[in-house]
Amino acid sequence: MLPRFFAPDIVGVDLDVVLPPDEGRHLAHVLRLRAGAEIAVFDGRGHEFRARVVSIGRAGVVVRTVERSAGAPEPQIALTLAVAVLKANRLDQVVRDATMLGVAAIQPLVTARTNVPAAALRRKAATERWRRIAIASAKQCGRAVVPLIHPAADLTDFVRTLHPAPNLSEARLILVEPSAAKRGTRLLTELGTDGRPAAATMLIGPEGGWTGDEIRIAEASGFQPVTLGPRTLRADAVPVVAVTVLRVAWNAW
Repeated sequence: MLPRFFAPDIVGVDLDVVLPPDEGRHLAHVLRLRAGAEIAVFDGRGHEFRARVVSIGRAGVVVRTVERSAGAPEPQIALTLAVAVLKANRLDQVVRDATMLGVAAIQPLVTARTNVPAAALRRKAATERWRRIAIASAKQCGRAVVPLIHPAADLTDFVRTLHPAPNLSEARLILVEPSAAKRGTRLLTELGTDGRPAAATMLIGPEGGWTGDEIRIAEASGFQPVTLGPRTLRADAVPVVAVTVLRVAWNAW
């Protein structure tokens, strides 16, 4: 497998492009590649190319695209993962793993039980860090698409950005803890019987779970409570498990 690099300015074949500075440093100083080396480059929007290193200098690393190639295929369902920010930078791991699992977008959420200062989460630096993690994960797993990483938002503000009610091709899910499951709350594994939606949004809460008010706010916007079952999992493990279960239930890899 060729070394892969993120190059968002690619526009076609047989054209020169300068790699972003951090990508250029990785190519030249970590991998120690030289002019003439063959690599793969992708733009984060689904386009990937085989390329060749043209030059390495103070102006940056210049590569030339040689031919189009195929990245890993994207899942049939565009899944937005709206997940509460976790303490101790554990959302970093969630972003990394969710990217590998093919999510289309990640929306960090500030909730009533979020244990991280909201002001710090809304700074551009936080979003940029998560985006860098998503790019690195896409490089590693072979994706040519980098998921959209949105700035952190309050749960209420996020659901207000959605249409008042989901359309027939959209699924809205809020994952609740076993203790919050009511009669009629469905298991994620049961959703395969509903048919495959074109898009889905899944809300996942913080270490302390959702408050009753937050669940009611989500339900009022068309989110269906679902659960993984009777066990309470670690908050940083839940998103990976939940996305995987959904992919299997919908057969949408």
